[in-house]
Amino acid sequence: MNLTRRALGLMAGLTLATGLAATAHAQDALKVAAYPANPPWENKTEAGTFEGFEVDIVNEIAARMGTTATIEDMDFKALFVASASGRVDMVISSLTITNERLESQSFTQPYIEGALGIGVKEGSDITSPEGLKGKVVGSIATSFPEQWLKEREAELGMAEYKSYDTTANMLTDLQNGRIDAAVNDVVGLRYAFTQMQGLTVGAEIKTGEKFAIMMPKGSDKLEQVNQIISDMKSDGTMAKLHEKWLGVAPAADSWTVTPMPVPTSAD
Repeated sequence: MNLTRRALGLMAGLTLATGLAATAHAQDALKVAAYPANPPWENKTEAGTFEGFEVDIVNEIAARMGTTATIEDMDFKALFVASASGRVDMVISSLTITNERLESQSFTQPYIEGALGIGVKEGSDITSPEGLKGKVVGSIATSFPEQWLKEREAELGMAEYKSYDTTANMLTDLQNGRIDAAVNDVVGLRYAFTQMQGLTVGAEIKTGEKFAIMMPKGSDKLEQVNQIISDMKSDGTMAKLHEKWLGVAPAADSWTVTPMPVPTSAD
């Protein structure tokens, strides 16, 4: 009789311990890294919390996984190290899928097609890349827009190129006439111009960039996260977030609403 009671007690204890362990595991927060000044994709508020399009995406992913997301701000270069080392579960910061990055990282399916914008003062005659000839042009150091400009320096014929550490400094110089144009992510520019008077996007440049969530190479969470993104596209959640943060509904055939597999190349 005593042995039976002991056995039952042991089994009950093991069941409780297993249940507690499973609950603790289910509640482990997703570790997310983000560049802290990249609105409307992600931005750290004065209160120290993150908000933005991709912030809402990862919070929704976490909720559908039965957990929460903890977002840590990092310098842009540090994002790649954090993911490659497995320090974080995922990285957001309007990151472009490239074949080079796929060698050391994994990416989910894309949800935005990126494009560059040429920011100018209202009334400017710059309405295309050809309009940059003879102009003073600025962009952000080490960014894709800077790379794009430098690769076409001879073709564009700019009078001068200025490299900036922050978007705020670049757009202040644009507003004050120290540069004639600022080339950056078009969505970021349009968002900034809702809060800065006298500036507009003179031209949009299609680049075919695919923005997605970056994850450690071969992450065991990759397929689940990618399926959740597909579900968010299919049930209209992604479209609602697009309209909330970008101000317009996504095109019916865009990557924002089209479920896709995990990418194996940037093509």
